[in-house]
Amino acid sequence: MIVFRKPLTGVERPAMEADVVIVGGGPAGMACALRLSQLIDEHNAKHPDAPLSKENIYLLEKAREIGAHCLSGALLDPRSMRELLPDFEKEAPLDAAVIKESVYYLTRTGKFKFPVTPPPMRDHGNYVISINKFVKWLGSKVEEAGITVFTGFAGSELIFETGRVVGVRTDDKGVDKSGEQKSNFEPGYDLKAKVVILAEGTRGSLTKQLVGRFQLDRERNPQTYGVGVKELWELPAGRIAPGEVIYTMGYPLSFNEYGGAWIYGAKDNTASLGFVTGLDYPDPRIDPQHVLQEFKKHPFIAKLLEGGKMVRYGAKSLPYGGWWCVPPLAGDGWMILGDSAGFLNSQRLKGIHLAIKSGMLAAETAFEAMAKNDFSLPVLESFQDRVEESWIKTELWPVRNFHQGFEHGFVSGMINAGIQQFTSGRGLHEHYPNKAGHLRMKHLNQLPADGGAEARIIGPAKGDGKLTFDKLTDLYYSGTKHEEDQPAHLVIHDTDICNERCVKEFGNPCKNFCPANVYEMVEATDTPSGLQIHLNPSNCVHCKTCDIMDPYEVITWVPPEGGGGPNYEGM
Repeated sequence: MIVFRKPLTGVERPAMEADVVIVGGGPAGMACALRLSQLIDEHNAKHPDAPLSKENIYLLEKAREIGAHCLSGALLDPRSMRELLPDFEKEAPLDAAVIKESVYYLTRTGKFKFPVTPPPMRDHGNYVISINKFVKWLGSKVEEAGITVFTGFAGSELIFETGRVVGVRTDDKGVDKSGEQKSNFEPGYDLKAKVVILAEGTRGSLTKQLVGRFQLDRERNPQTYGVGVKELWELPAGRIAPGEVIYTMGYPLSFNEYGGAWIYGAKDNTASLGFVTGLDYPDPRIDPQHVLQEFKKHPFIAKLLEGGKMVRYGAKSLPYGGWWCVPPLAGDGWMILGDSAGFLNSQRLKGIHLAIKSGMLAAETAFEAMAKNDFSLPVLESFQDRVEESWIKTELWPVRNFHQGFEHGFVSGMINAGIQQFTSGRGLHEHYPNKAGHLRMKHLNQLPADGGAEARIIGPAKGDGKLTFDKLTDLYYSGTKHEEDQPAHLVIHDTDICNERCVKEFGNPCKNFCPANVYEMVEATDTPSGLQIHLNPSNCVHCKTCDIMDPYEVITWVPPEGGGGPNYEGM
Protein backbone atom coordinates (compact mmCIF):
# COMPACT_ATOMS: atom_id res chain seq x y z
CA MET A 1 0.00 0.00 0.00
CA ILE A 2 1.29 3.47 -0.88
CA VAL A 3 0.87 6.07 1.87
CA PHE A 4 1.42 9.61 0.72
CA ARG A 5 2.78 12.46 2.78
CA LYS A 6 0.03 14.38 4.58
CA PRO A 7 0.12 16.79 7.50
CA LEU A 8 -0.19 15.08 10.87
CA THR A 9 -3.20 16.24 12.88
CA GLY A 10 -3.30 16.78 16.61
CA VAL A 11 0.45 17.39 16.86
CA GLU A 12 1.67 20.27 18.99
CA ARG A 13 4.43 22.10 17.12
CA PRO A 14 6.92 24.51 18.65
CA ALA A 15 6.65 28.08 17.34
CA MET A 16 9.38 30.60 16.64
CA GLU A 17 8.91 34.28 15.94
CA ALA A 18 10.75 35.76 12.96
CA ASP A 19 11.02 39.01 11.09
CA VAL A 20 11.99 37.43 7.77
CA VAL A 21 11.97 33.79 6.66
CA ILE A 22 13.65 32.97 3.34
CA VAL A 23 12.70 29.56 1.94
CA GLY A 24 15.38 28.16 -0.35
CA GLY A 25 19.16 28.37 -0.23
CA GLY A 26 19.96 28.71 -3.92
CA PRO A 27 21.41 31.82 -5.59
CA ALA A 28 18.25 33.90 -5.08
CA GLY A 29 17.80 33.04 -1.40
CA MET A 30 21.48 33.43 -0.53
CA ALA A 31 21.73 36.76 -2.36
CA CYS A 32 18.64 37.97 -0.54
CA ALA A 33 20.05 37.01 2.86
CA LEU A 34 23.47 38.50 2.16
CA ARG A 35 22.11 41.79 0.79
CA LEU A 36 19.72 42.13 3.73
CA SER A 37 22.66 41.66 6.11
CA GLN A 38 24.67 44.32 4.26
CA LEU A 39 21.81 46.81 4.48
CA ILE A 40 21.37 46.15 8.20
CA ASP A 41 25.10 46.66 8.78
CA GLU A 42 25.02 49.95 6.86
CA HIS A 43 21.98 51.10 8.83
CA ASN A 44 23.52 50.19 12.19
CA ALA A 45 26.74 52.02 11.34
CA LYS A 46 24.74 55.18 10.61
CA HIS A 47 22.19 54.75 13.42
CA PRO A 48 23.94 53.09 16.38
CA ASP A 49 21.21 54.43 18.66
CA ALA A 50 18.48 52.53 16.72
CA PRO A 51 20.07 49.28 15.50
CA LEU A 52 18.28 46.56 13.58
CA SER A 53 18.80 42.92 14.54
CA LYS A 54 19.63 39.94 12.34
CA GLU A 55 18.66 37.46 15.04
CA ASN A 56 15.16 36.89 13.69
CA ILE A 57 16.12 36.38 10.06
CA TYR A 58 16.15 32.73 9.04
CA LEU A 59 16.94 30.90 5.81
CA LEU A 60 15.54 27.38 5.31
CA GLU A 61 17.32 24.96 2.99
CA LYS A 62 15.89 21.48 2.46
CA ALA A 63 19.23 19.92 1.45
CA ARG A 64 21.45 18.42 4.10
CA GLU A 65 24.27 20.76 3.04
CA ILE A 66 24.25 24.20 1.43
CA GLY A 67 24.34 23.82 -2.35
CA ALA A 68 23.68 20.07 -2.39
CA HIS A 69 20.46 20.45 -4.40
CA CYS A 70 21.78 23.17 -6.75
CA LEU A 71 22.19 22.19 -10.39
CA SER A 72 22.81 24.22 -13.50
CA GLY A 73 24.94 24.14 -16.66
CA ALA A 74 26.40 26.54 -15.41
CA LEU A 75 27.49 29.85 -16.87
CA LEU A 76 27.49 32.90 -14.62
CA ASP A 77 26.79 36.35 -16.00
CA PRO A 78 28.64 38.37 -13.32
CA ARG A 79 26.49 41.50 -13.55
CA SER A 80 24.49 41.05 -10.37
CA MET A 81 27.40 39.59 -8.39
CA ARG A 82 29.44 42.71 -9.11
CA GLU A 83 26.64 44.70 -7.51
CA LEU A 84 26.35 42.36 -4.51
CA LEU A 85 30.08 41.81 -3.89
CA PRO A 86 32.15 44.08 -6.14
CA ASP A 87 35.38 42.10 -5.66
CA PHE A 88 33.78 38.65 -5.78
CA GLU A 89 36.03 37.43 -8.62
CA LYS A 90 39.05 37.50 -6.29
CA GLU A 91 37.69 34.74 -4.07
CA ALA A 92 34.64 33.07 -5.63
CA PRO A 93 35.05 29.52 -7.00
CA LEU A 94 35.10 30.35 -10.73
CA ASP A 95 36.31 27.56 -13.01
CA ALA A 96 37.17 29.64 -16.07
CA ALA A 97 36.33 32.80 -17.97
CA VAL A 98 34.67 32.05 -21.31
CA ILE A 99 37.24 32.27 -24.11
CA LYS A 100 35.45 30.71 -27.08
CA GLU A 101 31.89 29.94 -28.24
CA SER A 102 30.67 27.67 -31.02
CA VAL A 103 27.13 26.91 -32.14
CA TYR A 104 26.24 23.83 -34.23
CA TYR A 105 23.16 22.44 -35.87
CA LEU A 106 23.39 18.63 -35.77
CA THR A 107 21.90 16.20 -38.23
CA ARG A 108 21.89 12.48 -37.47
CA THR A 109 25.55 12.03 -38.45
CA GLY A 110 26.70 15.47 -39.55
CA LYS A 111 27.06 18.98 -38.22
CA PHE A 112 26.80 22.56 -39.47
CA LYS A 113 28.73 25.22 -37.57
CA PHE A 114 27.15 28.66 -37.50
CA PRO A 115 29.54 31.05 -39.24
CA VAL A 116 28.63 33.74 -36.72
CA THR A 117 27.66 33.13 -33.11
CA PRO A 118 24.15 34.53 -32.51
CA PRO A 119 24.26 37.46 -30.06
CA PRO A 120 22.32 35.67 -27.27
CA MET A 121 24.94 32.90 -27.28
CA ARG A 122 27.97 35.16 -27.01
CA ASP A 123 29.35 34.47 -23.57
CA HIS A 124 32.61 36.39 -23.39
CA GLY A 125 32.66 38.06 -19.98
CA ASN A 126 30.82 35.15 -18.35
CA TYR A 127 32.28 32.40 -16.20
CA VAL A 128 32.02 28.60 -16.22
CA ILE A 129 31.17 27.61 -12.66
CA SER A 130 29.94 24.76 -10.52
CA ILE A 131 26.69 26.15 -9.13
CA ASN A 132 27.06 23.73 -6.20
CA LYS A 133 30.45 25.18 -5.23
CA PHE A 134 29.34 28.73 -5.94
CA VAL A 135 26.25 28.54 -3.73
CA LYS A 136 28.24 26.80 -1.01
CA TRP A 137 30.65 29.76 -1.10
CA LEU A 138 27.75 32.25 -1.04
CA GLY A 139 26.31 30.34 1.92
CA SER A 140 29.54 30.75 3.85
CA LYS A 141 29.30 34.52 3.24
CA VAL A 142 25.74 34.53 4.55
CA GLU A 143 26.69 32.65 7.73
CA GLU A 144 29.73 34.91 8.27
CA ALA A 145 27.37 37.87 7.98
CA GLY A 146 25.33 36.59 10.92
CA ILE A 147 22.25 35.19 9.20
CA THR A 148 20.99 31.85 10.56
CA VAL A 149 20.81 29.10 7.92
CA PHE A 150 18.86 25.95 8.79
CA THR A 151 19.94 23.10 6.51
CA GLY A 152 17.89 19.91 6.39
CA PHE A 153 14.66 21.82 7.02
CA ALA A 154 12.04 21.87 4.26
CA GLY A 155 9.14 24.28 4.19
CA SER A 156 6.15 21.94 4.13
CA GLU A 157 3.29 24.45 4.11
CA LEU A 158 2.53 28.13 4.38
CA ILE A 159 0.65 29.44 7.39
CA PHE A 160 -2.23 31.78 6.58
CA GLU A 161 -4.34 34.01 8.79
CA THR A 162 -7.19 36.14 7.47
CA GLY A 163 -5.88 36.02 3.91
CA ARG A 164 -2.31 36.90 4.86
CA VAL A 165 0.82 34.74 4.88
CA VAL A 166 2.08 34.74 8.46
CA GLY A 167 4.72 32.04 8.39
CA VAL A 168 6.03 28.67 7.31
CA ARG A 169 5.67 25.23 8.85
CA THR A 170 8.75 23.05 8.51
CA ASP A 171 8.60 19.32 7.83
CA ASP A 172 7.89 16.72 10.49
CA LYS A 173 10.78 14.28 10.95
CA GLY A 174 10.53 10.67 12.01
CA VAL A 175 7.26 9.63 10.29
CA ASP A 176 7.17 6.11 8.86
CA LYS A 177 5.79 4.82 5.56
CA SER A 178 2.37 4.23 7.04
CA GLY A 179 2.17 7.79 8.35
CA GLU A 180 2.78 6.86 11.99
CA GLN A 181 5.25 8.52 14.33
CA LYS A 182 8.53 6.68 14.86
CA SER A 183 10.55 6.70 18.08
CA ASN A 184 12.70 9.54 16.74
CA PHE A 185 9.71 11.71 15.76
CA GLU A 186 10.26 15.46 15.85
CA PRO A 187 7.41 17.79 14.90
CA GLY A 188 8.09 20.62 12.49
CA TYR A 189 8.36 24.20 13.63
CA ASP A 190 5.85 26.95 12.99
CA LEU A 191 8.02 29.89 11.99
CA LYS A 192 5.75 32.91 12.44
CA ALA A 193 7.15 35.59 10.14
CA LYS A 194 6.38 39.18 9.23
CA VAL A 195 7.37 38.35 5.68
CA VAL A 196 8.03 35.03 3.92
CA ILE A 197 10.34 35.16 0.91
CA LEU A 198 9.99 32.21 -1.47
CA ALA A 199 13.20 31.33 -3.32
CA GLU A 200 12.52 27.62 -3.83
CA GLY A 201 13.66 27.27 -7.44
CA THR A 202 11.50 26.02 -10.28
CA ARG A 203 7.97 24.86 -9.42
CA GLY A 204 8.44 25.47 -5.73
CA SER A 205 5.90 23.59 -3.62
CA LEU A 206 5.09 26.56 -1.36
CA THR A 207 4.99 28.89 -4.35
CA LYS A 208 2.52 26.51 -5.96
CA GLN A 209 0.37 26.65 -2.81
CA LEU A 210 0.47 30.43 -2.86
CA VAL A 211 -0.32 30.73 -6.57
CA GLY A 212 -3.25 28.33 -6.20
CA ARG A 213 -4.69 29.96 -3.11
CA PHE A 214 -4.69 33.49 -4.50
CA GLN A 215 -5.04 32.60 -8.20
CA LEU A 216 -1.85 34.49 -9.00
CA ASP A 217 -1.68 32.91 -12.46
CA ARG A 218 -4.92 34.44 -13.70
CA GLU A 219 -4.45 36.86 -16.58
CA ARG A 220 -0.97 35.39 -17.06
CA ASN A 221 0.34 32.98 -19.66
CA PRO A 222 0.68 29.51 -18.12
CA GLN A 223 4.29 28.84 -17.21
CA THR A 224 6.16 26.48 -19.54
CA TYR A 225 9.25 24.52 -18.64
CA GLY A 226 12.21 22.54 -19.82
CA VAL A 227 14.16 19.81 -18.05
CA GLY A 228 17.94 19.86 -18.18
CA VAL A 229 19.65 16.49 -17.83
CA LYS A 230 23.34 16.89 -17.02
CA GLU A 231 26.47 14.78 -16.72
CA LEU A 232 29.89 15.92 -15.54
CA TRP A 233 32.77 14.28 -17.41
CA GLU A 234 36.49 13.94 -16.86
CA LEU A 235 38.21 14.12 -20.26
CA PRO A 236 41.70 13.47 -21.58
CA ALA A 237 43.98 16.49 -21.23
CA GLY A 238 43.54 19.08 -23.97
CA ARG A 239 40.24 17.70 -25.27
CA ILE A 240 38.34 20.88 -24.42
CA ALA A 241 39.83 24.09 -23.08
CA PRO A 242 38.68 25.64 -19.81
CA GLY A 243 36.23 28.34 -20.78
CA GLU A 244 35.29 26.81 -24.14
CA VAL A 245 31.53 26.79 -24.77
CA ILE A 246 29.70 24.64 -27.32
CA TYR A 247 25.96 24.84 -28.02
CA THR A 248 24.03 22.52 -30.31
CA MET A 249 20.49 22.30 -31.63
CA GLY A 250 18.79 19.71 -33.81
CA TYR A 251 19.70 16.03 -33.34
CA PRO A 252 18.41 13.98 -31.64
CA LEU A 253 15.21 16.04 -31.50
CA SER A 254 12.98 16.43 -34.53
CA PHE A 255 11.26 19.60 -35.69
CA ASN A 256 8.36 18.69 -33.34
CA GLU A 257 10.35 19.26 -30.15
CA TYR A 258 12.19 22.16 -28.57
CA GLY A 259 15.58 21.88 -26.95
CA GLY A 260 19.33 21.90 -27.27
CA ALA A 261 22.61 20.91 -25.68
CA TRP A 262 25.54 22.60 -23.99
CA ILE A 263 29.14 21.59 -23.36
CA TYR A 264 31.21 23.82 -21.08
CA GLY A 265 34.93 23.30 -20.56
CA ALA A 266 35.82 23.63 -16.87
CA LYS A 267 39.08 23.34 -14.96
CA ASP A 268 41.00 20.12 -14.24
CA ASN A 269 40.01 18.60 -17.61
CA THR A 270 36.34 18.39 -16.70
CA ALA A 271 33.37 19.31 -18.85
CA SER A 272 29.75 20.04 -18.05
CA LEU A 273 27.53 18.39 -20.64
CA GLY A 274 23.78 18.29 -20.85
CA PHE A 275 20.61 18.54 -22.89
CA VAL A 276 17.55 20.66 -22.16
CA THR A 277 14.31 19.23 -23.54
CA GLY A 278 11.29 21.51 -23.59
CA LEU A 279 8.47 20.03 -21.54
CA ASP A 280 5.92 20.72 -24.24
CA TYR A 281 6.67 17.86 -26.63
CA PRO A 282 3.69 16.04 -28.19
CA ASP A 283 4.93 12.43 -27.97
CA PRO A 284 4.40 10.99 -24.45
CA ARG A 285 6.96 8.25 -25.14
CA ILE A 286 9.89 10.69 -25.30
CA ASP A 287 12.42 10.24 -22.51
CA PRO A 288 14.64 13.31 -21.78
CA GLN A 289 17.35 11.20 -20.16
CA HIS A 290 17.38 9.06 -23.30
CA VAL A 291 17.67 12.26 -25.38
CA LEU A 292 20.97 13.03 -23.65
CA GLN A 293 22.26 9.49 -24.18
CA GLU A 294 21.38 9.59 -27.88
CA PHE A 295 23.00 13.02 -28.22
CA LYS A 296 26.29 11.59 -26.93
CA LYS A 297 26.23 8.95 -29.67
CA HIS A 298 26.50 11.61 -32.38
CA PRO A 299 29.96 11.23 -34.01
CA PHE A 300 30.98 14.79 -33.10
CA ILE A 301 30.09 14.37 -29.42
CA ALA A 302 31.28 10.76 -29.12
CA LYS A 303 34.71 11.78 -30.40
CA LEU A 304 34.89 14.61 -27.88
CA LEU A 305 34.04 12.24 -25.01
CA GLU A 306 36.18 9.30 -26.19
CA GLY A 307 38.50 8.11 -23.44
CA GLY A 308 36.65 10.18 -20.83
CA LYS A 309 34.67 9.16 -17.78
CA MET A 310 31.27 10.30 -16.48
CA VAL A 311 31.58 11.26 -12.81
CA ARG A 312 28.34 13.03 -11.82
CA TYR A 313 24.70 13.17 -12.95
CA GLY A 314 21.65 15.29 -12.23
CA ALA A 315 18.45 16.81 -13.59
CA LYS A 316 16.59 20.05 -12.98
CA SER A 317 13.58 21.78 -14.50
CA LEU A 318 13.70 25.42 -15.52
CA PRO A 319 11.02 28.00 -16.35
CA TYR A 320 10.88 28.92 -20.04
CA GLY A 321 7.75 31.04 -20.23
CA GLY A 322 9.22 34.52 -19.85
CA TRP A 323 7.77 37.83 -18.76
CA TRP A 324 4.13 37.07 -19.59
CA CYS A 325 4.21 34.13 -17.15
CA VAL A 326 5.66 35.98 -14.16
CA PRO A 327 3.02 36.12 -11.39
CA PRO A 328 2.51 39.05 -9.01
CA LEU A 329 5.77 39.14 -7.07
CA ALA A 330 4.58 40.36 -3.68
CA GLY A 331 1.51 40.42 -1.52
CA ASP A 332 0.38 40.48 2.07
CA GLY A 333 3.24 38.80 3.91
CA TRP A 334 5.11 37.32 0.95
CA MET A 335 7.51 37.78 -1.98
CA ILE A 336 8.59 35.41 -4.79
CA LEU A 337 12.10 35.32 -6.28
CA GLY A 338 14.30 33.71 -8.91
CA ASP A 339 13.17 30.59 -10.76
CA SER A 340 10.10 30.39 -8.50
CA ALA A 341 8.95 33.63 -10.12
CA GLY A 342 10.07 32.58 -13.61
CA PHE A 343 13.10 34.87 -13.92
CA LEU A 344 15.01 33.11 -16.67
CA ASN A 345 16.11 34.41 -20.05
CA SER A 346 15.03 31.51 -22.30
CA GLN A 347 16.88 32.95 -25.29
CA ARG A 348 20.21 33.03 -23.43
CA LEU A 349 19.33 30.03 -21.20
CA LYS A 350 20.60 31.95 -18.20
CA GLY A 351 18.91 32.77 -14.93
CA ILE A 352 21.49 32.73 -12.12
CA HIS A 353 22.23 36.46 -12.47
CA LEU A 354 18.51 37.26 -12.56
CA ALA A 355 17.89 35.15 -9.45
CA ILE A 356 20.66 36.99 -7.59
CA LYS A 357 19.35 40.41 -8.63
CA SER A 358 15.78 39.52 -7.62
CA GLY A 359 17.11 38.42 -4.23
CA MET A 360 18.87 41.75 -3.79
CA LEU A 361 15.72 43.69 -4.65
CA ALA A 362 13.65 41.60 -2.24
CA ALA A 363 16.23 42.30 0.45
CA GLU A 364 15.89 46.04 -0.15
CA THR A 365 12.13 45.69 0.26
CA ALA A 366 12.43 43.62 3.44
CA PHE A 367 14.97 46.08 4.85
CA GLU A 368 12.62 49.00 4.18
CA ALA A 369 9.89 47.13 6.07
CA MET A 370 12.23 46.41 9.00
CA ALA A 371 13.51 49.99 9.15
CA LYS A 372 9.96 51.38 9.19
CA ASN A 373 8.65 48.50 11.30
CA ASP A 374 5.91 48.39 8.69
CA PHE A 375 5.32 45.07 6.95
CA SER A 376 2.04 46.15 5.41
CA LEU A 377 0.95 45.29 1.89
CA PRO A 378 1.90 48.68 0.35
CA VAL A 379 5.50 48.35 1.61
CA LEU A 380 5.97 44.76 0.43
CA GLU A 381 4.34 45.44 -2.93
CA SER A 382 7.13 47.92 -3.68
CA PHE A 383 9.18 44.82 -4.60
CA GLN A 384 7.11 44.60 -7.80
CA ASP A 385 8.04 48.18 -8.66
CA ARG A 386 11.71 47.57 -7.90
CA VAL A 387 11.78 44.63 -10.32
CA GLU A 388 9.96 46.49 -13.06
CA GLU A 389 12.32 49.46 -12.73
CA SER A 390 15.44 47.28 -12.73
CA TRP A 391 17.51 45.65 -15.46
CA ILE A 392 15.61 42.40 -14.79
CA LYS A 393 12.74 43.75 -16.88
CA THR A 394 15.16 45.47 -19.27
CA GLU A 395 16.64 42.04 -20.05
CA LEU A 396 13.45 39.97 -20.05
CA TRP A 397 11.17 42.34 -21.96
CA PRO A 398 12.91 41.89 -25.37
CA VAL A 399 12.53 38.08 -25.05
CA ARG A 400 8.96 38.14 -23.69
CA ASN A 401 7.63 36.18 -26.69
CA PHE A 402 10.66 34.00 -27.43
CA HIS A 403 9.62 30.55 -26.26
CA GLN A 404 5.98 30.99 -27.26
CA GLY A 405 7.21 31.46 -30.82
CA PHE A 406 8.29 27.81 -30.87
CA GLU A 407 4.89 26.42 -29.86
CA HIS A 408 4.21 25.17 -33.39
CA GLY A 409 7.62 23.63 -33.97
CA PHE A 410 11.26 24.40 -34.69
CA VAL A 411 10.92 25.94 -38.15
CA SER A 412 8.20 28.44 -37.25
CA GLY A 413 10.04 29.09 -34.00
CA MET A 414 13.22 30.11 -35.79
CA ILE A 415 11.22 32.40 -38.08
CA ASN A 416 9.53 33.98 -35.06
CA ALA A 417 12.89 34.34 -33.29
CA GLY A 418 14.31 36.17 -36.29
CA ILE A 419 11.36 38.56 -36.50
CA GLN A 420 11.53 39.20 -32.75
CA GLN A 421 15.23 39.99 -33.02
CA PHE A 422 14.43 42.90 -35.34
CA THR A 423 11.32 44.12 -33.48
CA SER A 424 12.73 44.34 -29.94
CA GLY A 425 10.89 41.18 -28.92
CA ARG A 426 7.48 42.04 -30.29
CA GLY A 427 7.44 39.63 -33.22
CA LEU A 428 4.21 39.27 -35.14
CA HIS A 429 2.11 40.11 -32.07
CA GLU A 430 2.70 42.21 -28.97
CA HIS A 431 1.67 39.37 -26.67
CA TYR A 432 2.08 35.77 -27.86
CA PRO A 433 -0.29 33.43 -25.99
CA ASN A 434 0.64 29.87 -25.12
CA LYS A 435 -0.69 26.86 -23.26
CA ALA A 436 0.77 24.63 -20.58
CA GLY A 437 3.21 22.11 -22.00
CA HIS A 438 1.38 19.01 -20.78
CA LEU A 439 -1.66 20.04 -22.84
CA ARG A 440 0.34 19.50 -26.03
CA MET A 441 0.79 15.80 -25.27
CA LYS A 442 -1.05 13.57 -27.75
CA HIS A 443 -2.82 10.29 -27.18
CA LEU A 444 -1.06 7.16 -28.38
CA ASN A 445 -3.66 6.59 -31.11
CA GLN A 446 -2.68 9.96 -32.62
CA LEU A 447 0.94 8.93 -33.07
CA PRO A 448 2.74 6.75 -35.65
CA ALA A 449 3.10 3.23 -34.30
CA ASP A 450 6.79 3.08 -35.21
CA GLY A 451 7.59 6.30 -33.34
CA GLY A 452 8.32 8.27 -36.48
CA ALA A 453 11.20 10.69 -36.23
CA GLU A 454 11.21 10.33 -32.44
CA ALA A 455 11.78 6.55 -32.46
CA ARG A 456 15.40 6.88 -31.36
CA ILE A 457 14.50 8.76 -28.15
CA ILE A 458 11.29 7.09 -26.98
CA GLY A 459 11.34 4.81 -23.98
CA PRO A 460 14.24 4.27 -21.57
CA ALA A 461 17.85 4.15 -22.76
CA LYS A 462 19.76 0.92 -22.22
CA GLY A 463 23.29 2.34 -22.27
CA ASP A 464 26.64 0.70 -22.93
CA GLY A 465 28.16 1.65 -19.57
CA LYS A 466 30.94 3.76 -21.11
CA LEU A 467 29.48 6.47 -23.32
CA THR A 468 25.78 6.00 -22.58
CA PHE A 469 23.97 4.95 -19.41
CA ASP A 470 20.59 3.73 -18.24
CA LYS A 471 18.69 5.76 -15.66
CA LEU A 472 19.70 3.73 -12.63
CA THR A 473 23.38 3.96 -13.51
CA ASP A 474 23.11 7.71 -13.99
CA LEU A 475 21.08 7.98 -10.79
CA TYR A 476 23.89 6.36 -8.81
CA TYR A 477 26.13 9.26 -9.82
CA SER A 478 23.65 11.84 -8.50
CA GLY A 479 24.41 10.93 -4.88
CA THR A 480 20.67 10.77 -4.15
CA LYS A 481 19.73 9.56 -0.70
CA HIS A 482 16.45 9.65 1.22
CA GLU A 483 15.24 8.18 4.47
CA GLU A 484 13.55 5.03 3.17
CA ASP A 485 10.95 4.70 5.92
CA GLN A 486 8.84 7.79 5.25
CA PRO A 487 5.61 8.50 3.37
CA ALA A 488 5.97 9.01 -0.38
CA HIS A 489 6.57 12.64 -1.26
CA LEU A 490 5.14 12.16 -4.77
CA VAL A 491 1.43 12.56 -4.15
CA ILE A 492 -0.77 10.85 -6.77
CA HIS A 493 -4.27 12.08 -6.08
CA ASP A 494 -6.02 9.33 -8.07
CA THR A 495 -4.05 6.19 -8.88
CA ASP A 496 -7.03 4.77 -10.81
CA ILE A 497 -6.27 7.33 -13.53
CA CYS A 498 -2.74 5.92 -13.78
CA ASN A 499 -3.84 2.30 -13.79
CA GLU A 500 -6.89 2.54 -16.05
CA ARG A 501 -6.93 5.69 -18.22
CA CYS A 502 -3.34 6.81 -18.62
CA VAL A 503 -2.05 3.36 -19.50
CA LYS A 504 -4.36 3.34 -22.53
CA GLU A 505 -4.39 7.00 -23.52
CA PHE A 506 -0.77 8.06 -23.00
CA GLY A 507 1.12 4.89 -22.11
CA ASN A 508 2.04 6.24 -18.64
CA PRO A 509 4.50 8.95 -19.70
CA CYS A 510 5.69 9.35 -16.08
CA LYS A 511 7.95 6.35 -16.55
CA ASN A 512 9.54 8.15 -19.50
CA PHE A 513 9.76 11.80 -18.45
CA CYS A 514 11.12 11.09 -14.97
CA PRO A 515 14.95 11.15 -15.23
CA ALA A 516 15.40 9.07 -12.07
CA ASN A 517 13.21 5.97 -12.53
CA VAL A 518 10.78 6.98 -9.79
CA TYR A 519 7.69 5.74 -11.67
CA GLU A 520 7.13 2.18 -12.86
CA MET A 521 4.13 0.20 -14.06
CA VAL A 522 4.11 -3.29 -12.58
CA GLU A 523 1.87 -6.27 -13.27
CA ALA A 524 -1.32 -6.47 -11.21
CA THR A 525 -4.32 -8.78 -11.10
CA ASP A 526 -6.80 -6.30 -9.64
CA THR A 527 -6.74 -3.56 -12.30
CA PRO A 528 -8.55 -3.62 -15.68
CA SER A 529 -5.28 -2.95 -17.53
CA GLY A 530 -3.30 -5.59 -15.65
CA LEU A 531 -0.88 -2.88 -14.57
CA GLN A 532 -0.60 -0.56 -11.60
CA ILE A 533 1.59 2.39 -10.69
CA HIS A 534 4.58 1.73 -8.44
CA LEU A 535 6.75 4.45 -6.92
CA ASN A 536 10.44 4.52 -6.03
CA PRO A 537 10.42 7.87 -4.19
CA SER A 538 13.91 7.35 -2.78
CA ASN A 539 15.21 7.76 -6.37
CA CYS A 540 13.81 11.30 -6.71
CA VAL A 541 16.29 14.01 -7.74
CA HIS A 542 13.77 16.83 -7.05
CA CYS A 543 13.56 18.02 -10.66
CA LYS A 544 9.72 18.45 -10.44
CA THR A 545 9.20 17.14 -14.00
CA CYS A 546 6.36 14.87 -12.84
CA ASP A 547 4.53 17.76 -11.19
CA ILE A 548 4.90 19.74 -14.43
CA MET A 549 4.30 17.19 -17.18
CA ASP A 550 1.65 14.80 -15.89
CA PRO A 551 -1.15 15.09 -18.48
CA TYR A 552 -3.91 14.71 -15.87
CA GLU A 553 -2.29 16.97 -13.25
CA VAL A 554 -2.81 14.35 -10.53
CA ILE A 555 0.84 14.29 -9.36
CA THR A 556 1.99 16.79 -6.76
CA TRP A 557 5.61 16.99 -5.62
CA VAL A 558 6.05 17.92 -1.97
CA PRO A 559 9.31 18.02 -0.02
CA PRO A 560 10.47 14.76 1.52
CA GLU A 561 11.88 14.69 5.02
CA GLY A 562 14.41 17.52 5.16
CA GLY A 563 17.94 16.53 4.19
CA GLY A 564 16.87 13.98 1.62
CA GLY A 565 17.58 14.26 -2.08
CA PRO A 566 20.52 14.48 -4.45
CA ASN A 567 24.05 15.48 -3.55
CA TYR A 568 25.29 17.53 -6.49
CA GLU A 569 28.84 17.89 -5.21
CA GLY A 570 30.90 19.70 -7.84
CA MET A 571 27.94 20.13 -10.20
